Amino acid sequence: MLTIILIVVGIVLAAAGFLWRKSAVQKLKAQGDAPENGKKKKKGVMLPTILMVAGIWLFAVKLLELIFGAKPREDFVVDIWAERVNIAGVSISATVITTWIIMAVLILIALAIRIFVIPKMKDHPTGVQNVLEIGIEAICKYTKSGASDTGDGLASYLFALVLFMVGCACAELFGLRTPTSDITMTFSLAFITFILINVYGFKIKGVGGRLRRYKNPMNLVSDLAVPVSMACRLFGNMLGGLIVMELLYYAMGNYAIAVPSVIGLYFSVFHPLIQAFIFVTLTITFIGEATE
Repeated sequence: MLTIILIVVGIVLAAAGFLWRKSAVQKLKAQGDAPENGKKKKKGVMLPTILMVAGIWLFAVKLLELIFGAKPREDFVVDIWAERVNIAGVSISATVITTWIIMAVLILIALAIRIFVIPKMKDHPTGVQNVLEIGIEAICKYTKSGASDTGDGLASYLFALVLFMVGCACAELFGLRTPTSDITMTFSLAFITFILINVYGFKIKGVGGRLRRYKNPMNLVSDLAVPVSMACRLFGNMLGGLIVMELLYYAMGNYAIAVPSVIGLYFSVFHPLIQAFIFVTLTITFIGEATE
């Protein structure tokens, strides 16, 4: 009975907000198009819009609850380690499976670009070609600004790394646990950075020049701490975002409709992209220091 009453309340709130907003817009139109009316319009329609959205949200929540029933509250549990899946008798981490999916999608996109875009490239780029050239030019300039003597090879790796981490963010939007919330994945990425630091260090400065750095034992400790710090930083931030979203779903219970999706745009998209930028920046910085 209470559910039906709240459904009716939601309909009433949505209708009242809609009519209030319509009336406010008509009054503002009657006042003319003066610049000051733009601010009045935003303020005048804000409250009725909030009321309308709140009514629609309440109606949707209670209607779904009436149709499917109330979901019982479960214990709040977040696993630090990714779930394991048995495939043909072999136990595989869900992180590996998600990574395979991301890699497959990126490979298919790369093949599509190679077959349908690259052969049709023009001197004056448009469409997909324009987007590709902007992205490649941006990563090349950014790489050169921090590690100018490394050549184009590093920029290619960083471009692939950015695409992979964007893929991780997209995977989270589809309800999959992002691979970057697994310490094994973040350490693997950080270990690649550690290898590149030394490869470019020996390449640019030579064996003697690179080894002279370790006359001070603290430099050795500092270098060995790089992959650990980078892995833990990325893992901690991504796991923190995962916990926040799981906690939000747990706290809202049956009311977890629409609101988590909006907040998830930050924790599942914007936040991972920030972490990708930080990881790439640290990689360039450490390699730049090794080649100075």
